[in-house]
Amino acid sequence: MQLTSTILLILLLISQKQIAQDLKFDSLITAGIHQIYSIEFDQARETFAEVKTDYPHHPAGNFFDAMITWWEILLDIDNEELDDIFEGQLEMVIDQCDDILENDERNIDAYFFKGGALGFRGRLYSIRGDWFDAAADGKDALPLVFTAYELDSTNIDVKLGFGIYDYYAAVIPEKYPMVQPIMFFFPEGNKDKGISELKDVAEEGKYAKYEAQYFLMTLNYSFEKNDLESYKYAKMLSDEFPNNPRFESFLGRINVRMNNYPAAVKIFNTILNNAENNLNGYNDKIKREAHYYIGVNYKQTDSLDLALNHLKECEVISRKVDEDEESGFLINSILYMGEIYDVKGERNKAIKYYEEVLDLREFGNSHERAEEYLEKSYKN
Repeated sequence: MQLTSTILLILLLISQKQIAQDLKFDSLITAGIHQIYSIEFDQARETFAEVKTDYPHHPAGNFFDAMITWWEILLDIDNEELDDIFEGQLEMVIDQCDDILENDERNIDAYFFKGGALGFRGRLYSIRGDWFDAAADGKDALPLVFTAYELDSTNIDVKLGFGIYDYYAAVIPEKYPMVQPIMFFFPEGNKDKGISELKDVAEEGKYAKYEAQYFLMTLNYSFEKNDLESYKYAKMLSDEFPNNPRFESFLGRINVRMNNYPAAVKIFNTILNNAENNLNGYNDKIKREAHYYIGVNYKQTDSLDLALNHLKECEVISRKVDEDEESGFLINSILYMGEIYDVKGERNKAIKYYEEVLDLREFGNSHERAEEYLEKSYKN
């Protein structure tokens, strides 16, 4: 009897220790994820360093380390300097998961994080226009997350992988016809199913809910043209992470598209204030966009001098950050400044700006409008 009681006590102590470890692990991962989306990268690195120290055989530490780099890429998406670092970090996660699966072929975490690593590498490839490798990684990731789901159907996070694949496998070939021959060899997508799966994760996910919300924000903005749905998730993310410039700029952009300029201007002024205070991620491209939309609003409300100030700032920043070709921000700013000078009665200045538009690449109908205003004043 005494021996039995001792054994039960030992088992209870072991169980309590395991629960405490699980709670600490969840607490660290949750805190680190929140730090990543809050653009607190140094703090996130410290958190995941602790994860790697305390749980060296778990792939989460290395995976979320890579997610810090991923968000650094997202904040300056045209800059490819971090691509190799990111791919190397993901390869480390894949190798670690393979080692785990050699010894434990039913390890849910290994399937989940290997699938996640392949999925994020595919996302980088798609951003860089490498559609074949992006599709290949998506195809390889899919059975891994299916296996993780079969082993534990209560894990809602795995639906992120399903949702991303189902949605984009249906939509991307329609938007980019050159991808259609590649997708012939891959599982068929289902747009509505993908959205439903992403909504499940956005509402009930443990570690992946913010990423699901991010996908729903962007796909509704770019592909579905559903401004109300896109706004819902942008507002949700901005409220949770008020110093994330990507969420903030999306919210401003959506308000512009919904013609809610007062709300948009308020957001873009906050962005400029955050940039002035040197908050992480508030770079020149974010500032350029803010100046542009504030300037457009002032132009529409006939505050012409204020409009010129902001459009000029947009022009200056654009000339600094535009690389391969002139941006739409630069071209429109110059065109709009010409229109403003025409309204102010300063025709010679207006002509100078219109002629400059013609020296730049065509953006929308910029050349047609510039030629029209050279012949006949915008004011008339």
